[in-house]
Parts: sequence; structure tokens; C-alpha cells
Amino acid sequence: MSGRHLWVARIHRVHDHIDAHLAEPLDLATLAAVAHASPWHFHRVFQGMTGETLAGCVRRRRLETAARRLLATPPEAALRIAIEIGFGSAEAFTRAFRTHFGVTPTAWRRGGWRVWCDANRAQLRKLDQALRKTDQVVAALFDEDAWTRPDAAASEDLRPMHVDIRTLAPQRVAYLRYTGPFANDGVARTWQRFVAWFVSRGLMQPPRTRYGVSQDNPQITPPEHCRYDCCIAVDEDFRPEGEIGVQTIAGGTYACAPFDGVAADFSGAWMRLYGQWLPASDWQAEDRPPLEIYPADQIPDPQTGRIRCLLCIPVRPA
Repeated sequence: MSGRHLWVARIHRVHDHIDAHLAEPLDLATLAAVAHASPWHFHRVFQGMTGETLAGCVRRRRLETAARRLLATPPEAALRIAIEIGFGSAEAFTRAFRTHFGVTPTAWRRGGWRVWCDANRAQLRKLDQALRKTDQVVAALFDEDAWTRPDAAASEDLRPMHVDIRTLAPQRVAYLRYTGPFANDGVARTWQRFVAWFVSRGLMQPPRTRYGVSQDNPQITPPEHCRYDCCIAVDEDFRPEGEIGVQTIAGGTYACAPFDGVAADFSGAWMRLYGQWLPASDWQAEDRPPLEIYPADQIPDPQTGRIRCLLCIPVRPA
């Protein structure tokens, strides 16, 4: 394993630890220990590789988590959210929130979030236009050429969305993480690398379920910090290997909708699930990442690039 791959794996562990322990002290010594690195060097390497300081990353993740929870239904008290993500007082939370998002938590709830989300969408559109790609590439798991086919264009699907409420068991997975804008081909290329890796390790004999996990909401998190994990189910004996980490996808109740389409259809399908089905349902989204679940026997159609999977939102009763 190269030195860079070792550091990539360490930084992924630190990001995962931050997300799982937002209410706890997340100082340099603690996070350097998670990375098995010297505090003297770790914060410099972290900033050099991620483009943000360690303290800035912790603050950003706390505030992005708060931003999502402030919009949840039923509403949670801002002070409760502040304490549960690691702020000692409502004043400190409000000050940090205003500095990051440009509005107070109260104004965010009253509609201020739209300005921030619109700015992020505009940035994504610029990336999209520059790269001449759509803003989702997840379906190009095995076949990068799917983007050049005539039928690889967004389609307007007005059929009712069929959604099942399912209880999913926790799943241990090996994962390879992509960090960056979803508007470019980084996710597709990461899937290609990951597929090559797990096939070479014999992990598809017999075939196993694969998962896509969007760790961040691109409407809240800046594009350069968005994370997407390409995952495959593994047993308890599997151990991390270089850039390949291990995590457990949380079990629980999920609203699951079947997807059957090409790469350019993903964005519209997610928007229908979140923007049409969810508000009209008796469910609300939980503050956990949504999943794409790819059946063990699923491969893209080599002629059309079409692929089948489940789009799954973690939910609880409204």
C-alpha cells in the first residue's frame, strides 16, 4: 500500500468518527489517535489532502447536521440540536450557524435555507455545464460509455411511484469512498475501480449485494466535500485493506422505490421520491444517509446502459 493510500484510509476513518461522535470532544489529539498518527503532523496532512482544517471540518459537519435537523418535521428545539451536535450553548450555536450559512437557525427554518440550496444548485449546474455531464452518474457502475448513448438522457416519468416500507437489517460492507462533486464522473470512476478490486478478490463468487451511500446532501454540503461510498456486503472476517474501509450500514425502516433506468434518470427519480412521495405520505425522513441497493445478480444492460436498483430513504412515522 502506498503512503498516499494509507493517509486516504486514515482520513476516511477520521471523517466517519466525526460523523458518529458529533456531541463528543473532537480535538486534535482525539482525531489523530483515530488516524493512528502523530498530532504534530496529522493536522497538516489533513489540511493538505482535504483543503480544510481539522477544526473547520468538525465545525462544518456539526452545522450541516444541524441544518438538516432544523428542517425536520416535527420541529426540534434549536437548543436541543445544539447540545446534541457538540455546542455548549444556544448563543455559540447561533453565532456559528450564522457565520457558516449567513442566517440564524430561526431564519433558516423560515425559508432562509432556500438561498443556500439555490446557491449550491447553481454551483452544481456550472460544474455540470463545464463537464457536459448530468448531475448524477451513479448508474454507470460498470460502463462509462453509457453516457454517450442516445437514450442516456433524463426522461420525464409521470407514473405513480411504487414505494414499499421495509425493515432492513444492518449490513457490514467494504467500501471505497469518492469525495467531490457528484456532477462529474468521479462516482462512476470510483465504482469502476471498486468493481475491479472486489472482482479480483473473489467477492462476486457467489454474487453479493452492492450499495451506494450518499453521505452528504449536495444541497447543503459544498460540492468539493460531498462523499459517496461504493459498497459491497462482506462478512465479519473481512478486514480493511488500503483505501478499502469497512463500515456498517444502519438497519431500520426504509421507504424503498424500484429504479429501472439509465444514469440520467437517477436525479429525477430521487426528486420524485423526496419531493412528491414523501410529503404526501405518513412518513418523515430520518437523519441518516439514503441508500441505493443493487441486487447481487444485477449488471447494467450492455446495449442500453439501463440498470435496476432500489432507492431507499430511512424513515419514521410522521
